[in-house]
Amino acid sequence: MVTRGRKARTVRFAVTVPDGRHDVYVAGEFSGWEPVRMTRRPGGTYVRQVAAPAGTFEYKFLVDGQWLADPDNPYRAPDPYGGFNSVAAADADVAGHG
Repeated sequence: MVTRGRKARTVRFAVTVPDGRHDVYVAGEFSGWEPVRMTRRPGGTYVRQVAAPAGTFEYKFLVDGQWLADPDNPYRAPDPYGGFNSVAAADADVAGHG
């Protein structure tokens, strides 16, 4: 899930993963596809805020070495590996849908 913060370019990512998972990152066009570690919250939800340019961007979660499109965001774009990236907008009220 992706939501926009008060500043148009602050984007908050959140994903809930099963117990036993440890390494959870978000990566996308905003980071040059370099994974950015997410912080675990109670209940298995991982969160991270990042700065993103205005407009749309693609992203994915990296969970224990496996790439995962955002399960709460129905907006997708094909990736170059036969899968899909999630698509969000930093300048929208709510970029992802839960």
